[in-house]
Amino acid sequence: MIALQPGDCHAFEAAGRRFVYLAPSAAVMAIDDASAAVLDTVAARPHSRDELVAALAARHAADEVDEAVGELVRVRALARVEMPHRPAPKVLPLTPIPLATMVMNVTNQCNLSCAYCYEYGEDKIVQTENGTQPKWMSEETARASVDFLLRESGRVAHLTFFGGETLLNFKVLKFAVPYAKARAAELGKEIDFSLTTNATLLKPEIIEFLAEHNFGVTISIDGPRDLQNKFRLFHNGAGSYDLVAPKIKALMARHRGRPIGARVTLTRETLDVRRIYEHLTSELGFWEVGFAPVTSAPGRAHALGEGGFDEVLAQFRDLAGDYRDAALEGRHHGFGNVHETLGEIHKGASKAWPCGAGFGLLGVSTAGDVALCHRFAGSDDHKLGDVRGGIDRTAQAAFLDTHHVANKTDCQTCWARPVCAGGCYHEAHTRYGTTERPNLHYCEWIRGWTDTCLRIYGEIAEANPGFFRQFEATYEAPQPS
Repeated sequence: MIALQPGDCHAFEAAGRRFVYLAPSAAVMAIDDASAAVLDTVAARPHSRDELVAALAARHAADEVDEAVGELVRVRALARVEMPHRPAPKVLPLTPIPLATMVMNVTNQCNLSCAYCYEYGEDKIVQTENGTQPKWMSEETARASVDFLLRESGRVAHLTFFGGETLLNFKVLKFAVPYAKARAAELGKEIDFSLTTNATLLKPEIIEFLAEHNFGVTISIDGPRDLQNKFRLFHNGAGSYDLVAPKIKALMARHRGRPIGARVTLTRETLDVRRIYEHLTSELGFWEVGFAPVTSAPGRAHALGEGGFDEVLAQFRDLAGDYRDAALEGRHHGFGNVHETLGEIHKGASKAWPCGAGFGLLGVSTAGDVALCHRFAGSDDHKLGDVRGGIDRTAQAAFLDTHHVANKTDCQTCWARPVCAGGCYHEAHTRYGTTERPNLHYCEWIRGWTDTCLRIYGEIAEANPGFFRQFEATYEAPQPS
């Protein structure tokens, strides 16, 4: 007698209905009472068809059970006990792969000395002391980088400027942007611009430039004065909040073309998610706030210790409830983490790799070396070519092959793999010394957060499905974090 058990899926409830998230297809499927009863029954222990019919006889007729079993087996929400797990197929993209976003590191220098920065101490990957990576990108390298992007991109290209502190090399931005616009027009392509900054160097000339060229702006800031000044310090130890707050408000008053977002780094000592969010949105006026747990070797003082990820998850869930309430009423809410995950769920994202790094997104170092992303720009071990000679397609193909989620044994039985695919390469390198390892230290966090977002997705889908049209109308290019 064939015994059945839960398959490659995750069951959840939302708005009084039962759903399953199907890992093989990354689809969300509402299920009826009979299907829910079957899944609940086999979750306790495997059952044969006859055992299921007998166990559910008081509630469902045999033909209902048979129909439910057939459908659940078809979508792989039920599986035979004796059948081995079928791993996801290892499908590699066709080459050449169009480049959607290039992150151009215009400097590796910074005017702040944030203790948790991944450019410090044991977390540092790229060494600049030997002089192989210049401190500042030159105009010649910027020109070659723009040409590289437009050569490798499709019809639309996205250019992100990054640092260090990006605006320390503002003169290269002033050169690169008009040059990129002119070259894109010659080639019949579109190009847009974004940058990440700590906001310390914002001044009228720079604000006007960002507004004139409709930059997407992300500001690295950790919240109200006491939290911002905990780690985001100048080299002399002075806090940065009182300098950046008025500059941010001046930017928002002038630059209304695109919403301005904040990126917050959460550490062991700065974990008050709601307080940070409310300050950044209500008092400083940010449209969206995204939070990221600090990337750090586990022994460092600011690293999230035991229970730290649980605390972040609890606070995320609390704030996500506000997002859900706003969405049900058709109002905007700026919690970027839940917004991004809902978008991936709605689009049916099923990732073979955790992000665009290595193909849709590439980082360029100050010398013009091309790497997986901005965090590896300048690292010889993670080099995928250079802007003058182009992408090393052999190295790129080898990277995509070795880093495919199908190679990550621990991921194969995880229902959350479509939205995770093992997690950030830089985080893996910092924790385990290799980009090929999945980030096992936050697997429970990922599953818990994905479950939260699935439940919110189900509630919104039942009560205000039109909310999701925003994810269908726009293309979101891969962005650095």
